[in-house]
Amino acid sequence: MARSTRTRILDGALDLLRAEGGGSVTLDAAARQAGLTKPGLMYHFPTKEALKLGIVDHVAARWEEMLLDRLGGPLEDASPHQRTRAYVEVALTAPFDRADYAVCTDALYRDAFHQMWERRFEPWLLLPDDLPDQDRARLTAARLLADGYWTAAATDVFPVLERDRAELVAITDDLLRDESP
Repeated sequence: MARSTRTRILDGALDLLRAEGGGSVTLDAAARQAGLTKPGLMYHFPTKEALKLGIVDHVAARWEEMLLDRLGGPLEDASPHQRTRAYVEVALTAPFDRADYAVCTDALYRDAFHQMWERRFEPWLLLPDDLPDQDRARLTAARLLADGYWTAAATDVFPVLERDRAELVAITDDLLRDESP
């Protein structure tokens, strides 16, 4: 099945970010990359800001799809341990690169991007208030370990050696033990 024009534009914009090492994407460059005219691209994304928001949503949707696949069931039926485990496993095993990192870090500078990430990931990362403190701390530590690994892998700045990744997975497995009755 052919990709939709919108998906082709967003995938092409990510390819530009990869080629530019996380740089900027213009409407003209995105249109050329997708094989469209600028007006053809602007039918889907009328402004550069709309394109950037579309890219963020596209990357967040990809993350969400990977998380749901890893979870293997409905999100609303998952425990905090199961949700965190899915998040950690995706961060430690899925392929990411500088384009993913650039899209994620853009959220620091634009409220709309930040809100989109929060909306997509809050159900995965928010821990219930009644969760015992030790469980909260272990789940948070596992998530932060995975976030650090993801950052190193996506940026290729001080990446973790492949032989050490297995030990990281073992450590997160220990942190993610569900000791509830």
